[in-house]
Amino acid sequence: MIDMRAEQITAGYSNEEQLRGLYEVSFPDDEKIPWDDLMRLIGEMHLDFTAYYDSEEFVGFTIVYPRPTVNWYWYFAVLPELRGKGLGQQILTQLIKKYEGHPCVLDMESPYQYPCPNSEQRKRRHEFYLRNGFRDTNVFRKFDDVEMTIMMMGPGTFTLQNWDEIVAELRQYWTWD
Repeated sequence: MIDMRAEQITAGYSNEEQLRGLYEVSFPDDEKIPWDDLMRLIGEMHLDFTAYYDSEEFVGFTIVYPRPTVNWYWYFAVLPELRGKGLGQQILTQLIKKYEGHPCVLDMESPYQYPCPNSEQRKRRHEFYLRNGFRDTNVFRKFDDVEMTIMMMGPGTFTLQNWDEIVAELRQYWTWD
């Protein structure tokens, strides 16, 4: 296990191009907010945008939307060439510890949607979150042709109404077509 260093991202961050490059390759276009809008939202929504380093080597990032009732793990990415080496596990462990005692949710491409071009990747990702204490909420959202499943960690339940509240908050700051 390496000593993972976390660095909070704010406007004018020096390694923004590394972050942007990973963001662009890690998420489908229909799941991404345009980069400039995302950077604006960091301050306006008070997002927890964190970059992770192995010594001085950038390895990944997370974006969490901290909320009073439940935190939304919005984006989580590790450099493609470093995946499968336990770095994502270390990042998630730090994130879980940081928000310990507070319910957290995330949405991901559903492992139950068939057919889809990346079903094995979806299954591995789903199993990763299950191993780390997340559970299925049985709440699903569909964006275009992609079904998203919502997972939760911590006490309580999470409903479609809870999801709609988060989306309504986001729409106060940014709208999409």
